[in-house]
Amino acid sequence: MNTDQLKSFIQVAENLNFARAAEILKITQSAVSRQIHSLENELGTKLLHRTTRTVTLTPTGISFLEDAKNIMGRLKVAQQKIQRHQSTNIQILTIGCQNEANLDLLCKILKSCREQMPQLYPFLKVIPHRSILNLFYQDELDLLFGFQDDIPIKSGTTYKELFRIPLCCFVPAAHPYAARPELAKEELYLENIVVCNSYAIPAKIAEMQNQISQHILPESTYVCENLQVLLTLVRAGYGCSVLPQMNFINSDICAIPLKDSEPLSYGFFFKKSPQNPLLQKFISIVTNASCH
Repeated sequence: MNTDQLKSFIQVAENLNFARAAEILKITQSAVSRQIHSLENELGTKLLHRTTRTVTLTPTGISFLEDAKNIMGRLKVAQQKIQRHQSTNIQILTIGCQNEANLDLLCKILKSCREQMPQLYPFLKVIPHRSILNLFYQDELDLLFGFQDDIPIKSGTTYKELFRIPLCCFVPAAHPYAARPELAKEELYLENIVVCNSYAIPAKIAEMQNQISQHILPESTYVCENLQVLLTLVRAGYGCSVLPQMNFINSDICAIPLKDSEPLSYGFFFKKSPQNPLLQKFISIVTNASCH
C-alpha cells in the first residue's frame, strides 16, 4: 500500500467520479484506475462498485475511506513536523538515563541547555539498567547519565562527574528521626527497613540496604521491586530506607544524611572525542552548569 493508491481512492470515493479524481490529482484516468485496482488486489476486497455510468462505495469501501483519510492525515502531520524542524534548525540529542529518579538530577542541566541552546531537542529515554547499557554501547544514545559505579566503562568511553550525591536515610515526616541533622547507620537497626531489589537503585545503596536488613528481623523488613513503591511504603510509615539524596521527595518524607558515608558520583558517559558539534557544545554546557 502506498500514498498514491490512497490518494486515488480518497478522491474517487469523495467525488464518485474517476475523471474528476484524475483532474484533481493531475494524472490520467487510467492511472487512477490502476491505483484503485492495485489497492483492491492488495487488500483482497472490492472498495468500489463501478458501472459505465456510476461509481459507488462498497460497505468495505465506506469503512476504509475513514482509515485512508486518517493515514494520509498522519503522514501530513509528520511531514509538517519534519519541515518545521528543518526550517527552525532543531537538532536532536538522544539522552539515556536508568530511572525516573535521574530525571530530577537532569532538570538543572537541561534548563541551562535550553537557555544556551534553544535549537536543542533533547530526546530522553528512561530504560532499565541492562537495556540502556546495550543501547549506549550500540551507539543508539549520544549520552548516558547515571551513577559511576553502576555503569562499566569500556574502551573508548569517558565518564564526567557532575555531582557528589550524599546518602540519606528516608523516614516519614512524623518519625522521631525526622528532626535529626544526621544519623548513623547503626541507629537504623532498631527500625523497620524497606529494601528495594531493582536496578533503579544504585548498587552501593542496594548493598547498604541489605547490610542494614541483616541486623533486622525478617518480619520488620519490607521488600519491593520499584523505587516509587519504596517511597510509598516509607510515606505510609512501614519503615525507613536508604537512598541517594533526592529533591523531588514528597513533604511526607524527610531525608537525613547518613554519618560517615561516602557520597555517590553522578555524571554522564559519552564516547571519547565526539565528532558531533552539538554533542560537544552540550557537554561543555553540562560541565559548566554542574560547577555553579
